[in-house]
Amino acid sequence: MQSDNVRARTMKFSEVIGQETARDRLLQMVDDGHLPHAVMLCGPQGCGKMALAMAFASYMLGERRGTGRQEQGKDTPQEAGPDNFMMMPVAAPKPSTANIEAMLDKMEHPDLHFTYPVIRPTGTSSEHKMVSSDFARQWNEMILESPYFTIDQWLERMDAANQQAQIGAGESDELTRKLSLKSSQGGYKVSIIWLPERMNQECSNKILKLLEEPPAKTVFIMVSEEPERLLETIRSRTQRIDIKRIDNDAIEEALVEKRGIDRDNAHRIARAANGSWDKALEALDSNNERHLFLEMFIQLMRKAYTRDVKEMKHWSEETASYGRERQKRMLTYFGHMIRENFIFNFRKPELNYMTEEEEQFSRNFAKYINEANVIEISELLARAQRDIAQNANAKIVFYDLALQMIVLLIKK
Repeated sequence: MQSDNVRARTMKFSEVIGQETARDRLLQMVDDGHLPHAVMLCGPQGCGKMALAMAFASYMLGERRGTGRQEQGKDTPQEAGPDNFMMMPVAAPKPSTANIEAMLDKMEHPDLHFTYPVIRPTGTSSEHKMVSSDFARQWNEMILESPYFTIDQWLERMDAANQQAQIGAGESDELTRKLSLKSSQGGYKVSIIWLPERMNQECSNKILKLLEEPPAKTVFIMVSEEPERLLETIRSRTQRIDIKRIDNDAIEEALVEKRGIDRDNAHRIARAANGSWDKALEALDSNNERHLFLEMFIQLMRKAYTRDVKEMKHWSEETASYGRERQKRMLTYFGHMIRENFIFNFRKPELNYMTEEEEQFSRNFAKYINEANVIEISELLARAQRDIAQNANAKIVFYDLALQMIVLLIKK
């Protein structure tokens, strides 16, 4: 996984890429003394929800530098108290403050609790209720490398293979126990729940009870990509903040400043990333998954055009060997490329969001995606993705997809 130079440093708001509006809203809640006991940050993958959550947690637990608001005079130290979350002096920090910042540097503050989906490794007793702490080492390594990551990168860290990660009842029991304890540092306890939509029913019900009767001086920060999958009763007990995609300009600046990319390439990458820092980082890696998906897309379209049924079977067998999460991501990418190739025919570059490599292929291929077939191809890909999500036989799904593509590509 790509690192964006935040390792071994406290996560501060000034290190979050873009998202100034969301940052200011969170800080204003604290300034006004109106912080709810549960906040839910919702937004697409790669927009920086987790980065915001970690920065906000650090802020509440004692980190007072680097909010990005010093120039507005809003980072002035205040006296500690229940309404200002242990505001600490900026200059010449006391030893206790230095200790807090040292703990936050490693994201190991005793009053900061992370909850996240996990798998059950092969050989683990069925009697053991899996909890986040079972993978604490892998989690800590990942968040210190970068607060920008995906569920797929997390699954890879856990060596998940084809397993689906979830948050089970054991986790809610463990979190209830932790939050019932008194604050170690005398301030607030912060519980960050990453992808709460992956909680099973039993866990959801227990978390709901926690939200209905929150432990004293506890703030929950939920980080969600699919909030509609959560119980309505859970959603109704949180203050939802929608996090938009990152502005292209902010991604471009971050690529130049953090990664040393020249301005022209940074501009192209930022546009293709479409508001996702994860995708921007992927574009810097020649061996990234997007490159693999492009190769598989090109193979599919060429084999469909030449009606090479035998090679199509080989193609479907190869794609079937991927894990289901990767298969779903690949089909999403195929849908993106169909859209981009259809738009490419209008000859308006400002409407296209492709890498240079993708554009090179599209120059010759785009003419085969037109008004007669673009909707049917998109629907075909959507059905295949639904079938994969429902655990259909991947070889059959992809072979059928490839065969149907033969007919659709010749439509004009």
